[in-house]
Amino acid sequence: MAGATEAGGVTGTQDKDYNLIWYVEACLNNALRLETYIEDAERDKDTEVADLFRKAQADSRKGAELGKKLLRSRLGGG
Repeated sequence: MAGATEAGGVTGTQDKDYNLIWYVEACLNNALRLETYIEDAERDKDTEVADLFRKAQADSRKGAELGKKLLRSRLGGG
């Protein structure tokens, strides 16, 4: 961020809302990236690593869903 006093003056979005949007986007990107890692592990027949990445992917999806729910409530979408 631009500094400790930014608070949305530059972006037009309050920091807490921007941070929540960023979090959801990061979770979704992580879930997508992990899909590739799962495929790589499966191709190498490394079920232990594939399972680890599946669990991480599920956590990322859960984080994204929780973040989206919170965003909807805070941004007036229900």
